[in-house]
Amino acid sequence: MVLINTESASSSPPKLGTQPLLSIRNVAKSFGRNPVLRDISLQVAEGEFLTVLGESGSGKTTLLRIIAGFETADSGEIWMEAQRLDALPPYHRRVNTVFQYYALFPHLTVEENVGYGLKVAKLPKEQSVSRVEQALAMVKMTAYAEFKPGKISGGQQQRVALARALVNRPRLLLLDEPLSALDANLRRQMQVELKSLQREVGIAFVFVTHDQEEAMVMSDRIALLRRGELEQVASPREIYSHPATAYAAQFIGHTNLLTAEVSRGIARCKSLSWPVKLPDGVALFSLRPENIRVAAGNTDSDRIGFRGKVIWQAFHGATELLQIECIDGLLLSMRTASGQNSRGNLLLEFSPEDAIPVRKSQEAEKGL
Repeated sequence: MVLINTESASSSPPKLGTQPLLSIRNVAKSFGRNPVLRDISLQVAEGEFLTVLGESGSGKTTLLRIIAGFETADSGEIWMEAQRLDALPPYHRRVNTVFQYYALFPHLTVEENVGYGLKVAKLPKEQSVSRVEQALAMVKMTAYAEFKPGKISGGQQQRVALARALVNRPRLLLLDEPLSALDANLRRQMQVELKSLQREVGIAFVFVTHDQEEAMVMSDRIALLRRGELEQVASPREIYSHPATAYAAQFIGHTNLLTAEVSRGIARCKSLSWPVKLPDGVALFSLRPENIRVAAGNTDSDRIGFRGKVIWQAFHGATELLQIECIDGLLLSMRTASGQNSRGNLLLEFSPEDAIPVRKSQEAEKGL
C-alpha cells in the first residue's frame, strides 16, 4: 500500500520562483566508462522537501555528493541563488549532509558531537554554546546533552546527527538515506518527526531514498531517477495518479500496464475496450489495482465492465491484493478492502479516466 503525504497534498508545496534556492543545470557524471548521471537539471525551492528517489545504482547518492562538493561533475553547473556553488570547496558551501551512518564520535558527549564543527570553525564559546542548545532543543535532545552516543537509541542518534548538521545553519540540508538503519516502527515515527522538523526550521531538504513509501509520505516533490536520468519530477499525488512513464507507474506502487490498440477513439486490450482521446496506434496505459472494483449489479454506463476469476490473493492488513484472470487470459491486479467477499468469478469494472496513458521508459524509447 502506498501512503501519500496528505499535508503536502492538501497544502500547496513551495513554489519555484524565478530564482530558486538551488539550481542544478545539465549535470553529468561518469566513473570510467560508466555514466552515472546524464544531463540532470533540477530546481529546489526555499523551504522545500525534495526527495530524490531511485533504486540502487540510479545515481541519487552521486548527485547528492556533487551538491555537497564531495564529487565533481564532469559537466554542468550548480547554483545557489546567484552564486556558482560547484566552484566552491565543500567547507564554503552553506550545505550540510546527514549520512546513512551517523559517524558520531563515541568518546564525545551528545553536546560535544553537535558542537564539534563550531569548535573547528573557532566560533566564540558563548555563541557556540547558544547554538548547540538551540540545535538540541530543535530535535528534542536537550535532556541527553551529557550522554555518550553508545548510551542512546538509534533514533536518538539520528536526531543528534540532524542537530550537528543544523547547528551550522545551512541554507540546504542533504540527507542520504538517514533512516535506513532504523527498524520499521521507529522509521515510520522518524519520518513524521523529520517532516515536522523540516517545516519548523524552514530549511530546504534534499532527501535521498530508495523507499517509495517514505518518499510519498515526506515529500513536497519527488525526483525519480533511473540509471542516471530523471523519469519524472512531480508531487507525490501527481506522480502516483498521473505517472509519466511505465517505469514511474511500476516503481511508485503497484499497477497494471495495458498495451492497447487505439482506433477511432477506442482503446482495445484483448477483451477490454474503453474510450480515449488519443490518435490511432499502439498506446500504453497504467491502471492502478484499487481502481478496479467489484460491480454492484449492472455496470454503470460510464464504467467498463468485465468478468474475471480470482486466482490468487495476498493479505495486506487493511487491504488485500488479488490477481484476476479475465476470460481471455489477461491477468490483472486488484486491491480491495480486507474481508470483502472477493472470491470466485466476479463482475468487475473500472472508469475510463483511471486508465492513464504512459510513455515507455526512457531506455525503451531510446532503444537501449
